Amino acid sequence: MKVVLANTEDLQQKAFEIRQEVFVIEQRVDRDEEFDEFEEVSRHFVALDDAGRPIGAARWRVTDKGIKLERFAVKRTERGKGIGGLLVQSVLDDIKDQKGSGHYLYLHAQLPAVALYEKFDFQTQGEQFEECNIMHYHMFKHS
Repeated sequence: MKVVLANTEDLQQKAFEIRQEVFVIEQRVDRDEEFDEFEEVSRHFVALDDAGRPIGAARWRVTDKGIKLERFAVKRTERGKGIGGLLVQSVLDDIKDQKGSGHYLYLHAQLPAVALYEKFDFQTQGEQFEECNIMHYHMFKHS
């Protein structure tokens, strides 16, 4: 299993397939909310199994508030195998390579994923909030 930058149309399509399966179909997020105007300016990643099949996805982008990590998704059948952690580490490594350190990093974590992000020193901030009919926490850290 490996995580790669989705720097080709084929790899990006694989990342989108995971997001479609996890967010749109499984979690019933509106497709127009899942796939947004930031696709072109984001750096996308896809986790591939040993046969090259997509099993996870993520992206990050620069915003007016800092650097936002988002769209972390792992296929239901592949959860609990460390793929989420590999995606987070790959994204954090890429941010450091591309932007250096000293940045405000943030994300909106679904409640079941809070513990994963805490392993990477993200902290919750504020109250739970609803986004796409799913409860989240704002989480942040400084790179």
